[in-house]
Amino acid sequence: MADFDFDAVVVGAGAVGLACGYALARRGLVVAVLEQDAAIGQGVSSRNSEVIHGGLYYPTGSLKARLCVTGRRMLYAFCDAHQVAYDRCGKLVVATGPEEVERLDAILEQARVNDVEGMARLSRAQAQALEPELACEAALISPQSGVFDSHGYMLALQGEIEAAGGAVALSTPFEGATPLDGGGFEVRAGGAEPTTLTCRRLVTAPGLSAQDVAARIEGFPAAQIPEAHFGKGRYFRLQGRAPFARLIYPPPIQGALGVHYRRDLGGQAVFGPDLVFVDAPDYTVEPEAADGFYRYIRRFWPGLPDGALSPDYAGVRPKLHGPDEPQPDFRIDGAEVHGIAGLVALFGIESPGLTSSLAIGEEAAARLGL
Repeated sequence: MADFDFDAVVVGAGAVGLACGYALARRGLVVAVLEQDAAIGQGVSSRNSEVIHGGLYYPTGSLKARLCVTGRRMLYAFCDAHQVAYDRCGKLVVATGPEEVERLDAILEQARVNDVEGMARLSRAQAQALEPELACEAALISPQSGVFDSHGYMLALQGEIEAAGGAVALSTPFEGATPLDGGGFEVRAGGAEPTTLTCRRLVTAPGLSAQDVAARIEGFPAAQIPEAHFGKGRYFRLQGRAPFARLIYPPPIQGALGVHYRRDLGGQAVFGPDLVFVDAPDYTVEPEAADGFYRYIRRFWPGLPDGALSPDYAGVRPKLHGPDEPQPDFRIDGAEVHGIAGLVALFGIESPGLTSSLAIGEEAAARLGL
């Protein structure tokens, strides 16, 4: 390591930060991951659907399209190797009215362009043969989609980083960094025992605070820090038996995939997330939001009983777009964007960031020339 405390420092110990640390550790680097919270994965990574996405929707040639498909394949293999629980249950994308059937055709074509395996079009009868309680005009099946234990996954990543001689430093907020003459960085960390350390390379993957972290790096051009938007998503849990074995998704809404159904690994049914833009992270689940959920869900599950939904949890997504604006791609910015050698800054890593995380780590390493 020559004169550096660490070969690399990663800011943020969510799924993506830990996956970046793992990718660097696999290349023989000694890595420190700094996390402001007292445990790993307490932000975006613990407040999502835990869905492994097939990669159906994302625009041709986008980072999301490429990294979701690659990351999903890597993720199943990683889960197998590390005994992380998952259920490759498959997903049905459903058209609940005739006006949505054409959208299924477009999604199927995009999925094939994106090299998603096993996609097929189903008639109403074929879909209902798989899921008898489902109401739809037609459907697509994505057999590679599933759900998994995201926290078990993050613990396995942490274990790999530590086994390679690295460290995950909890309750250690990133306070700032200064590029050093001749390369590398001085990194200032806070917490109960503030410290300064040096590293050759720096990766920032702190989710909701990506813009704030970038602004704390000396010399990072303000014009290259995208505006932050916070997209809250609320979830409701079903009281009673889960009606479907597979994930059920209506066609995507503007800026998100929309309220969907999943049966979690414990066998319970959860619906969500919706999309509400908020000024700051806010995790309240307003009970009155259930009214909209009942209306929406009954389009594909008319049998939803009155009073069966209870508020569960909310997540906040680090969005790079506001209401009614198109959803942009991931930002994985190297020196060609911000001009700072040895730095990769991640912005807007929302869905499918969890599925893509191992591939995002590989991409960040590649952009560091590794």
